[in-house]
Amino acid sequence: MILVVSGPSGSGKDSLVEGLRGFEPSLRYSVSATTRPPRPGEIEGQHYFFVDRAKFERMNLAGEFLETREYAGNWYGTPKAFIVETLRSGADLVLKPEVNGAMAVKRAFPETVLVFVTAPSEAVLRDRLERRSTEAPDAIKKRLAVAQAEAESAASYDYIIVNDSFDVALGQLRSILVAERLKVARLRPTKSTASMRQEPL
Repeated sequence: MILVVSGPSGSGKDSLVEGLRGFEPSLRYSVSATTRPPRPGEIEGQHYFFVDRAKFERMNLAGEFLETREYAGNWYGTPKAFIVETLRSGADLVLKPEVNGAMAVKRAFPETVLVFVTAPSEAVLRDRLERRSTEAPDAIKKRLAVAQAEAESAASYDYIIVNDSFDVALGQLRSILVAERLKVARLRPTKSTASMRQEPL
């Protein structure tokens, strides 16, 4: 199963996915490539693959990305091979693309589950971005404009989480994962389920 978690910068999607992975150690994470510089605390190969534009373009031309997108002046790409290999292994996978990237993943893998994370209000989102102190005012303004445009696409998602309380939002995200795993269509036949189908209840 592929679980896509999208949301504007400052919505808390990164922290929610990190929290989910803490509770679900078997859940694999697809690391994207990006041309933006790393933020304090970000680790190469764990949060992103940080590459320059020339290398990113070479990877793109070689067909290594499932999707690419430009966000706030930087490029992001989702590696294709890792997704295919993870699904073949039978493991579940979580990704954090933006809206266009999420739709591209959904087109390539129709059973993908889409979750949109948002802040309670634009004022809260602005405050979170400003308190991060990682970007200039102009960059924050651009991110808020992108967030407004992304919010209009939330209706295309399967679920929406309003991240007002981190613990509540994390619980909701875990509930989505559990519920989707328990869908009959996702359950693989086992010896016990096969015998249930053969024997009257």
